[in-house]
Amino acid sequence: MDLAAINALFAQTDRELWLVTADDGTRRGGFISTSVNQASIVPDLPRVSLGVARQHYTWELIEASQAFALHLLGEEHLEWVWRFGLRSGRDGDKLDGMAYKAGTTGSPVVTGALGWLDCRVETQMEIGDRTVYLAEVLDGQLLQTRAPLTQRQLLQRAPADRLRELKEAMARDGTVDARAIHAWRQSRTKSSS
Repeated sequence: MDLAAINALFAQTDRELWLVTADDGTRRGGFISTSVNQASIVPDLPRVSLGVARQHYTWELIEASQAFALHLLGEEHLEWVWRFGLRSGRDGDKLDGMAYKAGTTGSPVVTGALGWLDCRVETQMEIGDRTVYLAEVLDGQLLQTRAPLTQRQLLQRAPADRLRELKEAMARDGTVDARAIHAWRQSRTKSSS
């Protein structure tokens, strides 16, 4: 396997950044994701898929509530990336001081994003390091028609100290994720034997 070629192919993509929020009735939180995809081409039945690392606090909230809100970010939302991407919700309420309303599902819909989707989980699949959720979009709004902030733009615009923090966080998450993927694959191999 040519890992360099595989990673070079992935480097050609430039995913948009999403703020994912959830609330389980007593706790709320959110994180930054590039793992959001439209999952239906039927205009009357909008759906999304979302992959969430199992070690994230927001994963616990989605598991408990079976709902989440997605917020498409613009270039002006870099501070949101630092707030929601560089610390854990276990250490404090990331939504504290931010303007938001409860969506149809009860998930926090934050004011100021380019747009938002309020989603209810229909089904999920465990893949070792992540849970992939398939969700029905119950409500949403496009507020601004500008290009979203992408992962490449984020890395280009990040100050040196934030870039270092991002890389360290990604390395930590990658180590945790790699262990979880290997364990999951081993358990599947044993169960099929």
